[in-house]
Amino acid sequence: MDYDKTDMPEKYNLGRDHGPAVLQQWMDTVAEHIRTPAIRNIIDLGCGTGRFSGALASRFKATVIGIDPSRKMLGQATASRVHSQVFYACGAAEAIPIPSNSVHLVFISMAFHHFSDPRQAARECRRVLRKDGHVFLRTASRENISMYAYVPFFPTSRLILEQRIPSLDFQCEVFKQASFQILSSGVVTQQIATDYSDYADKLAARADSILVSLDDEAFNAGLKAVRCEKSAGPITEPIDYVVFE
Repeated sequence: MDYDKTDMPEKYNLGRDHGPAVLQQWMDTVAEHIRTPAIRNIIDLGCGTGRFSGALASRFKATVIGIDPSRKMLGQATASRVHSQVFYACGAAEAIPIPSNSVHLVFISMAFHHFSDPRQAARECRRVLRKDGHVFLRTASRENISMYAYVPFFPTSRLILEQRIPSLDFQCEVFKQASFQILSSGVVTQQIATDYSDYADKLAARADSILVSLDDEAFNAGLKAVRCEKSAGPITEPIDYVVFE
């Protein structure tokens, strides 16, 4: 999806920012699985609005360079930047504008399914990483589609997800073919809303490449169903992660 042709960047954080507790949860997960003693340089690849960039810089006391092809997304990231060691640059995962053998960690969050050439992106990660470097992949997977909280309310989203979201096996194989090996993997269950009313408010921003692909009738019907849901919260979703070395 070309985010620059949409108004999603302006609304992205309204729908996708899940608060400091979720950021802390992910920073703890990254720190737990990375062996490199000192991480001085990090690429936040497909950084979007920079939701994780500042947290990465703070947790690892590192310089973070956020790379994204969308100038609108980068505009939002730059406007909200608060950490002095975070920088942003326009670029694609398939041609990372960073010198070879120069970074300790490549962090990829919910971006793999947007790569136009995943194998080239993995080769680029291998090129820019130092010998002891790692890739931390935080990703959606086809295996978990039925567990995503909005799918029951937006039935037509399932087909779109199945078409766009690759399997975790495929994602792992892409990095293996680029001479990576899996260090660890797992699933983090994160809280995305306190209850269905809160969840509906986030969904209303339509800050999701799948939901924005639905026609208005399907989206509005699904949103109404979420607002009518009486089940107790919190609302959670599973997100896969894989650490490559």
